Amino acid sequence: MAKSDLAARLAVAVVGIPLMVAIIYTGGWILGAVIAAIAALAANEFNGMAGATGGRPFNRLGVTAAALLVLLATWGRTFEAFALPALAVVLLVTLVCFSLAVWRRWPDGHPASAVSATVTGMIYAGGTLAFLILLRYLPAADGVAPTAAAGTALATLPMGATWIGDSCAYFAGRAWGKRKLIPQVSPGKTVVGGIAGLVGTVVAASLWVAVFLGPDTVPGLGLLTAAVIGLPMGAAAQVGDLAASVLKREAGVKDSGRLLPGHGGAIDRFDALFFTIPLFYVLVRAVGLLA
Repeated sequence: MAKSDLAARLAVAVVGIPLMVAIIYTGGWILGAVIAAIAALAANEFNGMAGATGGRPFNRLGVTAAALLVLLATWGRTFEAFALPALAVVLLVTLVCFSLAVWRRWPDGHPASAVSATVTGMIYAGGTLAFLILLRYLPAADGVAPTAAAGTALATLPMGATWIGDSCAYFAGRAWGKRKLIPQVSPGKTVVGGIAGLVGTVVAASLWVAVFLGPDTVPGLGLLTAAVIGLPMGAAAQVGDLAASVLKREAGVKDSGRLLPGHGGAIDRFDALFFTIPLFYVLVRAVGLLA
């Protein structure tokens, strides 16, 4: 990475991280609108990359549906209230895509690719980021939502742990990495970097619980449990990063977009989080149920 790119990344992080924390703390429709906008941008980038490979997604429909999934989570605030309307949206968009393909993509417009890319982009961007809203309002054991501070700490845990793990992977890989992880997918990633990323995510998740989350926020979510959760999160983050690399390589682009200086597009910035945020929600709910 060039020094100018690194400086741009640091500048964006200095401004963006406190701003994002403040938005998550504020919650409500302000948080929902911001995350819905990010989901829409990511869906648009996904459809753009799909279009570069010959597909022709129904972009406006997919982008709108991705944002709608996040807004449904903002309205429902719990998985139980969110799940059924979200499923209805996914089914409706799928059927509408098939209907549009009959007139707009048949016979030579790759109808199957158009439908699959539209639906996949909607779920990849909006369906995953909706879980950030659900984490912000995750009920405690007594059914009462946590305080704004606790909800913010819970929602930012997968974000902080993922980005810290990614930083550990980057710097360890540059310093000591020699053997490539999957060179045909991402030439810059090394085995040493992958291991450092896992360790960094585990340590970061444990420290996050110790510093920002009290024992009553999520029953059973202590230091050891956080470390155990951190391991699959670290693996999922790297899979998410590699999956985005595959998409960009197929589309023949370096970045998914030009949203932020030094960071590329929304997918470049959130690729790992598309995997770790919903995974963390599932794991933390499982921990609460077991406790």
